[in-house]
Amino acid sequence: MTASDPRPAVDPALVDFAVQIAREAGTLTLRYFRRTDLDVESKGDGTPVTVADREAERLLRDRIAEAFPDDSVVGEEEPDVAGTSDRTWILDPIDGTQSFIHGVPLYANLVALEDNYGPAVGVINVPGLDECVWAGRGRGCFVDGEPARVGDRTDLRGACVVTSGVDYWPSAAALDAFVGSGAVIRTWGDAYGYVLVATGRADAMVDPVVSRWDVAPMLTIFPEAGGLFCDLSGTVTAEGGDALAANPALAPQVLALVGRT
Repeated sequence: MTASDPRPAVDPALVDFAVQIAREAGTLTLRYFRRTDLDVESKGDGTPVTVADREAERLLRDRIAEAFPDDSVVGEEEPDVAGTSDRTWILDPIDGTQSFIHGVPLYANLVALEDNYGPAVGVINVPGLDECVWAGRGRGCFVDGEPARVGDRTDLRGACVVTSGVDYWPSAAALDAFVGSGAVIRTWGDAYGYVLVATGRADAMVDPVVSRWDVAPMLTIFPEAGGLFCDLSGTVTAEGGDALAANPALAPQVLALVGRT
C-alpha cells in the first residue's frame, strides 16, 4: 500500500495466520520431497499433481475452516467454497509441481487473502530453501522477518529477468526480442522468481502462463515491496492469464517487448 492508498491496513493477525499455515503446508510437503516412490498423476488439463499437492491443500483448507469458517476459499486442487464473509483465501499448495517432482527445491506454498478492499495478504513460502516472503496491505513486505524491497535498476540491459520456462513464451520472436535487449534471462522461475524480484535479487519476472492461484499473493507483495505486478497488458490483475513483476522503472520496458494489447 502506498502513502496515497486510502484503503485500511490489514489486521496483522491475518498476516501472521497466513504465514503460519503456509509454513505448515511447507513442512508437510517436505515429507514427500525427493521421495523415489512419489506417485505423479496427470490432471484433466495435462498438468501434474501429487499426493503432496492434495494433502497440503487439505491442510490449508482445514486450518482456514477452523479459524475463519465464514470465509470463502479458492484453491487449485479442490472445488471453491463460498462463504458469507467479505474475505476470500486463494491457495496454491505447491506452485512449481514440476520442480517438486524433479527434486528441485524452488517450489512454493502460496497463500493469498482478499477482502472487500481488494488484495490484503500474500505469502510465498519456499520450504526447500527455508525462505518465506510475506506482505500485508499497509504492513510492508518481509523476507524471513527482514524488510524486502525490489531493486532500483532502470535499464533493461544487464537486468536479470526470470521466467518459468522458454517453452511457455507466446512466440520465438518475443523471446528473441527480449534476448536482444541485453537482459540476462534465467529460468526455473515459478513462484521463486517472484521471491527473487521482491527481494531485489532479480529485476523482473515474466510469467507467460498463469492461473489466479499462481499469482494472487503478488498483488499484495509487490506494492508493499515498492514494485509493480500486472498482466502482460499492463493491467493490475491476477486473472489475466499471464504476469509481470518488476520495479516501476523496468516494467514499461519489459511490456514494450513482450506485452500484449
